[in-house]
Amino acid sequence: MNERTALVTGANKGIGLHIARLLAAEGFTVLVGSRDAERGKRAVAEIGDAARLLLLDVTDAESIAAAAARVDRLDVLVNNAGVNPSLAPPTESDAAEFRRAYETNVVAVLEVTNAFLPALRRSPHPRIVNISSGTASLTWSTHPNPQFAPGAPGSAAYRASKAALNALTLLYAQTLSEEGFRINALAPGRRATDLVPGARTSGGDPAEAAEGAVHLALLPDDGPTGEFFSWDGTGVPW
Repeated sequence: MNERTALVTGANKGIGLHIARLLAAEGFTVLVGSRDAERGKRAVAEIGDAARLLLLDVTDAESIAAAAARVDRLDVLVNNAGVNPSLAPPTESDAAEFRRAYETNVVAVLEVTNAFLPALRRSPHPRIVNISSGTASLTWSTHPNPQFAPGAPGSAAYRASKAALNALTLLYAQTLSEEGFRINALAPGRRATDLVPGARTSGGDPAEAAEGAVHLALLPDDGPTGEFFSWDGTGVPW
């Protein structure tokens, strides 16, 4: 087993799979977090010998606890698993959509991060990367950025939950900065994934976004923490 270990949640497909593959190429033993065993096994086979399946449903407390019990030390945690339950604006959204978005995109990140904190604290260089969205930036939502054009009010549940994730990222960074953690959020840009149920989202190559996540996972000890970055390394306003 390689000396460094990384866990990527939701790593059986999309951006998460590419992040896991790139971390393996960087010499990590990569724990492929997947709630579906068969999809997880296929991802592990695709990544190669450096990958290990870790059954993990980020919305199930028992699953999180069982997964955390199997990991003694962790150097990198990438909270990638996420959902976009609806493309609707707030006026056409319902409470169930918001609950689902917050449960996966915010509460699950809290529970997974806290469960793996003991293992991360055993690392000399702990790193956490939270996959967010440029559309979660309140600045860009009021002064639209051409790259993300988030001025339209669609995907309200997703965007609101990712804005909450940004706040959580900042709070974790402030809390753990004295322990050497580097904790940042990444806006991956619009990518061709199946994030939206029943629809293939159009966009760029997910592998391009994965490179940005791996850059944050490999930050030096004097690197930034508590910040929001675009996939290309530029800063994003909260």
